[in-house]
Amino acid sequence: MIVECCSQEKTFISFYGLLGERFCRLNKVWESAFSDGFEETYKTIHRFETSRLRNIAKFYGHLLAADAIDWNIFSLVSLTEQDTTSSSRIFLKILLQDLVSSLGLKKLIERFNDDKAIISVQTQAGLVNRNAFEGMFPKDHPKNTRFAINYYTSIGLGAVTGILFYLTVKKI
Repeated sequence: MIVECCSQEKTFISFYGLLGERFCRLNKVWESAFSDGFEETYKTIHRFETSRLRNIAKFYGHLLAADAIDWNIFSLVSLTEQDTTSSSRIFLKILLQDLVSSLGLKKLIERFNDDKAIISVQTQAGLVNRNAFEGMFPKDHPKNTRFAINYYTSIGLGAVTGILFYLTVKKI
């Protein structure tokens, strides 16, 4: 209900972000509920109009910047041309730019370089551990890597693309 009310405002009202943050700090159930809400929203983001996208992205940007929800929610994102829509790219742009304005570029890059952000994924081969930000910086195919680099550069976050290089070199 909080996210829905926030999304229907003409512009983002920080009250909703503060309210969501307070609920998360009061009880872990809320943190889980907002994380699940992020997943549901991201999967259906193509149904929202731009003003709603903006408000929801800023809401989750506030929760992430305040560490009210876990940054592992980025494990849902696969930043490739095939896996994103124009709506999801707009949503991510607003979310990332909001995080930069709240945290600063240096701190955002530090977050994306966090080696402790590991999630377990069930595959056909069994349970596999991977970095939660792996989908944000695809290295599976040069086309996907190029797309991500071009995306970050186009939204004014070209400095973030250094993470792609760093994570690639680190694995060698």
